[in-house]
Amino acid sequence: MPIAKLHQNHGGRPVDAVTPLLPAVRRFVSKRAAPAEIDDLVQEVALRMQTRSGDLPIGNLEGYVFQVARSVLTDHARRDQVRARSSHVSLEEFHHPVEVRSPERVLDSKERLQRLVAAVGTLPDRTRQAFVLHRFEEMSYAAVARHMGISVSAVEKHIMKAIRTLAATVD
Repeated sequence: MPIAKLHQNHGGRPVDAVTPLLPAVRRFVSKRAAPAEIDDLVQEVALRMQTRSGDLPIGNLEGYVFQVARSVLTDHARRDQVRARSSHVSLEEFHHPVEVRSPERVLDSKERLQRLVAAVGTLPDRTRQAFVLHRFEEMSYAAVARHMGISVSAVEKHIMKAIRTLAATVD
């Protein structure tokens, strides 16, 4: 479309005649849309009026602008429905808290790790071996049982004993 056509008069009125109607369009849209969407919807109305390609003059500019606004709202509602926007959850900072890595927290974690390592060293040999194979070597209970030559039930008992001992040590 030629640039001159964008600035031509529509029904004896310049395209700039839409600008004074935008506050009324904003009020119209604000009654029918979420506050966060109002600016975008009003801008869409102005854009559609600016890029209108009809050769016929607009007899009732105000009525036409509000018809365009209704059309923009309808299109917006359809897009929301298709995209299931009402099911979306906004990502806020409180949904994903960032833990502060303070020097005190780092020191506390290092001390807890040292206590845990020391506690693993104090476990009975068979219990420590079963725990290390399962937790650190990521072997299943059945694989640990085969490796150690004991039953799966015995492995379960060793693992539970290790967990109880280590939990009491760390706290």
